[in-house]
Amino acid sequence: MKFLRVGEIGFEKPAVLDNQNNIRDLSSIISDINPQTIPNLEQIGNLEALPILPSDSRIGACVSGVGKFICIGLNYRQHALETGAAIPTEPVVFMKATSSIIGSNDAVRIPRGSVKTDWEVELGVIIGKPAKYVSKESALEYVAGYCVINDLSEREYQLERGGQWDKGKGCDTFGPIGPYLVTKDEIPDPQNLRLWLEVDGHKYQDSSTADMIFGVAEVVSYLSQFFTLHPGDVISTGTPQGVGLGIKPTPIYLKAGQTMHLGIEGLGTQTQITELDR
Repeated sequence: MKFLRVGEIGFEKPAVLDNQNNIRDLSSIISDINPQTIPNLEQIGNLEALPILPSDSRIGACVSGVGKFICIGLNYRQHALETGAAIPTEPVVFMKATSSIIGSNDAVRIPRGSVKTDWEVELGVIIGKPAKYVSKESALEYVAGYCVINDLSEREYQLERGGQWDKGKGCDTFGPIGPYLVTKDEIPDPQNLRLWLEVDGHKYQDSSTADMIFGVAEVVSYLSQFFTLHPGDVISTGTPQGVGLGIKPTPIYLKAGQTMHLGIEGLGTQTQITELDR
């Protein structure tokens, strides 16, 4: 099933996409798509009795109340190579501020003074039940579903300003999530999904999750050794080659007024227009 949240910012309604691509209002059944309701999403019953919402409704982030927004860096072989980094021997873990989360088609604001804002299409994993010390073999049992994420990054802040990566990753609007939370039964193999991103019609990223160094099951298991993963936690699993930073001989970065269009097989697409943050 494909779950989504629609409506103006702060007033989103929980919804589900039916087989005819109608957006069905779930607000009479659940209050939101959040850590409290995610464990029970697959128990939603007859959709035909639910009201249909306008097809042009704004789509918000596909989950609200996110407790942790966890990211894995350098997790595609070709991306590590394009940036000149060594292939990691363990997952590279950092956190993205939950205040960066926006809807899949909301405007992305380039931070004041930024000259190195970059794009990153990524497979998102949404946790469905508490996971602590889980094995790789059982890890996918703890996944509620998957989504598209654009892990936007300010490379100067991330790499040239000292300290950790977080301040280049957690800027406002740097976390478009959605449009859908697609339940795991629709994605039998998360390691066989095409993902891509283009800017102003030029395709920069076009790869497969098969190029991941650490697959979804290994990432979930690994993270659960250090802290408990809770329902609604979001994991962004890394980006393939083709980021602006890796373009030779001169990197290319985002400017105001550009359009990013990105997607993952079976999970939908996102479109964001960039603007300057005032």
